[in-house]
Amino acid sequence: MAGARAAIRYAKAMLSLAKDQNSAEAVSNDMKLFAKTIAQSQDLSDMLQSPVIGATIKKSALLEIFKNSNTLTVNLIDTLIANRRLSLLENVALQYVKLYDESRGMQEATVTTAVALTEELTAKVSAKVKALTGKDAELINIIDESILGGFILRVGDLQYNASIANQLSKLKREFTLN
Repeated sequence: MAGARAAIRYAKAMLSLAKDQNSAEAVSNDMKLFAKTIAQSQDLSDMLQSPVIGATIKKSALLEIFKNSNTLTVNLIDTLIANRRLSLLENVALQYVKLYDESRGMQEATVTTAVALTEELTAKVSAKVKALTGKDAELINIIDESILGGFILRVGDLQYNASIANQLSKLKREFTLN
């Protein structure tokens, strides 16, 4: 848990510095790329966590993988190395993106559907999220055929389940109680 708190502190400091230098969006793009790449590459994740691999090798690998990174992002890598916290890079990146989106009034919403959302449905769901929360949302569509139809919307701590599987389950409970 201490790692999570440290990641948030690094992310807050990074966001503050990036805003001061008018490069918050560029750093956010770097952080999204970092988080996505580390999450998708088990080898990269293992390398960052490994106490056997030296900091100079880790730094050169990261700079080779993320060649076009912003100067502030490279400075973050240097800071994490100096403080022996490079293993937190993925968490720092995720926290930075979250804080940056919050500062812009954005949030992440997860929509689980049986089939992929069309552009029209994406627009309707985005409008519904904005009406419910007052903020814009970046929609992430998860396809789960087991819900049969309808959708499950998660925004922060809120969840709205309008799936057919949920409605069938409610009917089943009502009939078994009677």
